[in-house]
Amino acid sequence: MEPWLRNLLILAAFCYECRGEDSVTQPPGDVIATEGEQVTLDCQFDTLDTSPYLFWYKQGANDFPKYMLRRVTFGSDNAIEFQRRFDAHLNLTTFKSASKSVPLTIQRLQLSDSAVYYCALKPTVTGNSETLYKNL
Repeated sequence: MEPWLRNLLILAAFCYECRGEDSVTQPPGDVIATEGEQVTLDCQFDTLDTSPYLFWYKQGANDFPKYMLRRVTFGSDNAIEFQRRFDAHLNLTTFKSASKSVPLTIQRLQLSDSAVYYCALKPTVTGNSETLYKNL
């Protein structure tokens, strides 16, 4: 094997483990819809993790964020109060430049759905990892 090729392969092996920062992007601004309609809230994310965990949270006025649902490559989970009208699909691609998303769809909108909705990529907070995901 040529010496320069051996150096190239070693460099590639080290770069495989190099990781950039994970990111989540939601479009700014309000979404306005009428009761009874269906609405989809967008969430784009970027991660090198091949099995990412994506979460949606709902925060009403003067309230704390409430866990709604979780999506992973091979599974999903909805909190009890968000099982009927709320859904999200994890869209992954094999191309690094293509976008990854987990749009949240709310069916048959109700006035009580008015809130701020957050999309998050695991880990959602920092702290003691032993207790952090205890309820998952």
